[in-house]
Amino acid sequence: MSGKNDRDFQPSYSIPPGTTLRETLESMGLTQSDLAERTSRPKKTINEIVQGKAAITPETALQLEQVLGIPAAFWNDLERRYRASLAREAERKQLLEYLPWLSDFPVSEMISRGWIQANTDRVETVRNLLRFFGVVSPQAWRDVWETTQKATAYRQSAKKPASFGAVAVWLRRGELEGRAIKCQPFDATKFRQALQHIRKVTNLDPSEFCPKLQELCSAAGVAVVFVPELPKMRIFGAARWLASDKALILLSLFYKTEDQLWFSFFHEAGHLLLHGRREIFVDVTGSAEGKEEEEANQFAANTLIDAMEYSSFVARSDFSHAAVVHFSKRLGVVPGIVVGRLQHDKHIPFSRFAALKRRFDWT
Repeated sequence: MSGKNDRDFQPSYSIPPGTTLRETLESMGLTQSDLAERTSRPKKTINEIVQGKAAITPETALQLEQVLGIPAAFWNDLERRYRASLAREAERKQLLEYLPWLSDFPVSEMISRGWIQANTDRVETVRNLLRFFGVVSPQAWRDVWETTQKATAYRQSAKKPASFGAVAVWLRRGELEGRAIKCQPFDATKFRQALQHIRKVTNLDPSEFCPKLQELCSAAGVAVVFVPELPKMRIFGAARWLASDKALILLSLFYKTEDQLWFSFFHEAGHLLLHGRREIFVDVTGSAEGKEEEEANQFAANTLIDAMEYSSFVARSDFSHAAVVHFSKRLGVVPGIVVGRLQHDKHIPFSRFAALKRRFDWT
């Protein structure tokens, strides 16, 4: 054989490197015994390499280069690729066992949103889902997310329980986007001050208030992320800590009205300021349960609308259009927030002043 170098070979990496070695010996008129003698290796060792029972080590590769004139890099690369091929085959067999796991998640929705790649091979879909969560197996996912679930405080709808698979996907997407947002170290005082500025931001259009909201919060150590709700989720928002000095507020725009959006934001802000950093607070549609939820509700209500101002306004019993608009201007918040509060407290029916509550949608 002349011109012996790695460009002369186009091996298949799914076969043992020993097969290529055997073919090379045959083409050069050498036997396994000849190679054993020239490399000072036992015949058994050479035979095991040829049979694919033993690997070509870096030391062996150097010896093959010396005897056969084929670069050691070729043999090392051949062995490395073969071992990688074996690992991929073993992984695929393992992933086949994970196919039932896909049914726990809104995979089609994730694909349509571009969160994971579409693939006709369901095994690849399993791999993409594992990559999305940053784990290597469903068991690893359970180890991570069952811990997360236990550390998650959320309001569960009695009528339609939320799918934890959908909740986990939504939380993970928010986590990924939140980690990409640069924030200053969390400062509770700065965050409380930012909330007072954000009350005025409620009067702006979404194209203006979204970046402004994120800017004000990131300066205080809080990443704000908007992620559309998923089927069977029914979540308004969530609050969690991404690090000891970085928090996340995640909003879904469930119900799509501005009063719900802003109440959800301030509710999650209340969790961050009032409660510990060990739990993840996920607020699902339904009545609030527990002391912490009530505290977060009260924080949101009083931060958006001063309690004494609200009591005085309600005492006058003038819930006319002009009175509501005037009151909201005095407070510095958008009228829809006042309307939502009055409707929630049953001072006016939900059908009244619908035009004063803007509805938002995803673009």
